[in-house]
Amino acid sequence: MGIRHDKLVRDLIPEVIAANGARFATEVMDEGDYDAALRAKVLEEAAEIAGAGTEDLAGEIADQLEVLAALAAAHGISEEEIGAERERKRIERGGFDRRLRLLWTED
Repeated sequence: MGIRHDKLVRDLIPEVIAANGARFATEVMDEGDYDAALRAKVLEEAAEIAGAGTEDLAGEIADQLEVLAALAAAHGISEEEIGAERERKRIERGGFDRRLRLLWTED
């Protein structure tokens, strides 16, 4: 056995691996494992965004958006629902346009 990955990959990765002449194994996850794998992938992609340079940032953000879209779809959440919730929160709490850093609070 070669390198163990045990992680969620994009649908066409097996074809890419095969085209490179490598052997591999995949399996289809059940819903619970898929949900856990998607949530883990969100963290993996977030780390890649955090470490990306300007030239790679768009691609890393695109990867994260793809994972988030799959996670939403797995839970039956539409893009329209997400957009509405995003807008509701923006109206209620604002966005990040002002670039504010909270330094401290006191009770």
